[in-house]
Amino acid sequence: MLYVGTSGWQYRDWRDTFYPHELVQAGWLRHYAERFRTVELNNSFYRLPPASSFDRWRDETPDDFVMAVKASRFLTHMKRLRDPQRPVELFWERARHLGSKLGPVLLQLPPRFRADAGRLAGALDRFPGEVRVAVEFRDDSWYAGDVRAVLEARGAALCLADSPQRRTPEWRTADWGFVRFHEGTGSPRPCYGARALTTWAERIARLWRPDQDVFCYFNNDHLACAVRDAAVFAGLARRAGLEPSRVADPAGPP
Repeated sequence: MLYVGTSGWQYRDWRDTFYPHELVQAGWLRHYAERFRTVELNNSFYRLPPASSFDRWRDETPDDFVMAVKASRFLTHMKRLRDPQRPVELFWERARHLGSKLGPVLLQLPPRFRADAGRLAGALDRFPGEVRVAVEFRDDSWYAGDVRAVLEARGAALCLADSPQRRTPEWRTADWGFVRFHEGTGSPRPCYGARALTTWAERIARLWRPDQDVFCYFNNDHLACAVRDAAVFAGLARRAGLEPSRVADPAGPP
């Protein structure tokens, strides 16, 4: 299945476009989860939430909901993957409270962090075997054969990231995929145009079969572009022969 959602849901400028004006913020996730089947939790990157938060998110979302979780920057940016055992253990102690709703874990590495295949392997090996891990590199030195081999050997997915400033190689390193849409060049910015989204739908259809899981998240939250683009993209993906998850009605702003 092609899981299509947004990177986060707690955006105040989505009020009156995606969230009804009268809906209190505590009800936003429930509203979101009725319209999308997946979301990427990204505030866990800045501060790992307590287990009780994961319990609450598990309980207030539908049975089929899936939450991808971005790993803490303590592991990726401060430790730079050194001594990963305790950071991964702490992350797992909290995130496992999502139960069956826990989707992939995203490791986003910092810019100017040069490739170290051994350090990457050590970090990936600390995650439980049943956990899917995607890695987003932001330094081109990581796009090398030994790094690809590390990902492939562990069934970890290279995160395919799209923005005007950055492109990733089309590596399929696992039988599942992870795509992040950071910023489009459509109108209004940072929305995506139909041509770019069509190209991405066709690219994903070329790399993975319809029965394989690919997780796609729109991180261009400004002006609620992410909500609209996710819905439009799902329709284009269906035309490309993929099977997208439920999405919100694309009509309306922006």
